[in-house]
Amino acid sequence: MDAIERLLFSVELPKMARIRQTFDDTRLDDVPAAVRQALAGCPAYQRIQPGARLAVTVGSRGIASLGAIVRAIVDALKERGAEPFIVPAMGSHGGATAEGQLSLVNELGVTEESAGCPILSSMEVVQVGQLADGFPVYMDKYAYESDGVVIFNRIKPHNAFRSRHESGLLKMLAIGLGKHHGAESTHTLGFGHMGRLIEEVGGELLNTNKIVLGVATIENAYDKAKEIVACGPEDMAEVDREGLKRAFGNMPRLLFDKLDLLICDEIGKEFSGGGMDGNIIGRYSTPFINGGPDITRIVALGLSKRSHGNANGMGLADVVPESFVKDVDLFQVYTNSITSGATPSARTPMHLATEELAIKAGLKTGYASDTTKALVMRIPNTLHLGECFISEALLPLAEKTEGVTVLGEARPMNFDAAGKLLDQY
Repeated sequence: MDAIERLLFSVELPKMARIRQTFDDTRLDDVPAAVRQALAGCPAYQRIQPGARLAVTVGSRGIASLGAIVRAIVDALKERGAEPFIVPAMGSHGGATAEGQLSLVNELGVTEESAGCPILSSMEVVQVGQLADGFPVYMDKYAYESDGVVIFNRIKPHNAFRSRHESGLLKMLAIGLGKHHGAESTHTLGFGHMGRLIEEVGGELLNTNKIVLGVATIENAYDKAKEIVACGPEDMAEVDREGLKRAFGNMPRLLFDKLDLLICDEIGKEFSGGGMDGNIIGRYSTPFINGGPDITRIVALGLSKRSHGNANGMGLADVVPESFVKDVDLFQVYTNSITSGATPSARTPMHLATEELAIKAGLKTGYASDTTKALVMRIPNTLHLGECFISEALLPLAEKTEGVTVLGEARPMNFDAAGKLLDQY
């Protein structure tokens, strides 16, 4: 037993009970049909001419039904006689390399075979304009050389700033389609200017007449598609703004406002651009956003495989196990952080030998007295908040909280011989 183990040996862990948090579950039963319906009612889609080579943007986030939506868009464009191809549009993600971005798109379930069209990945850009203050505006070279661009993205709240436009169609224009150059330049002034730049750079790109169509998905609290919206370039800014309002109302949340400890099983880019969604945990990588629950300590147990080592957001946690750190690719993290300017997300938390020790350290520092009475919650990640665990001390509140159902009695946390938490959802 080393010194840290001795220091934490006497920390008692609270018993944990399984619960279900219930949110509005309205969803689309047939997502491809919803895409076709949205496009059929969109005048911009009807304007597409036979033979047009159209670039379709695909980003790096874990969008629900991504492969099905992309295939439906591609098939619909072909029905108009167009010749679609995909461009990865993800700013600096994938290590800011063409190969890395293609790999990410494939990993998310979009391949040339599944989409039914070519995927052309490049980090080359063309400067297509500039703002009044000289700020450059870039576009992916393949997209620029096409006959038109179809902007596809999910509309949702951002985790580093508040604005009329956050994550959505205009952000895909300003940052995703601008590749590393666009992401880097748009982040240069910091997140305090991000909303303005997304709107102005996006507007400049819309003025190039290269953007022919927009398709957006808005998800429910269970990471399922709830709406598909299609629009022309003339309506894109309004669709983006109004969609963001609805997306805010759809978000899941922790139904407990104060916690001594939050245990997050996994962080990752497919759950949130920030690894852990600050809108859920009440912690952010910038000072330009606030609100959310009051959580004293956060322990992150693992990094998702789909993140490919990009542990952006780990700095929002207080403690992690050594196994977490071993999975981190600092090149991926630092590329992301240097580009965005959000360095707090790239900080390495205190890391201890096992998951058990990490949890005990979170408890000891977050609730120093009788740790068996600590207010603890355990979640799979910050995107999937349906089934969770809560400590015994939270049960009286849970029984009075609307939307919370207790699924079983509280029982001790279960670890294997290597100190890994075994309890499954």
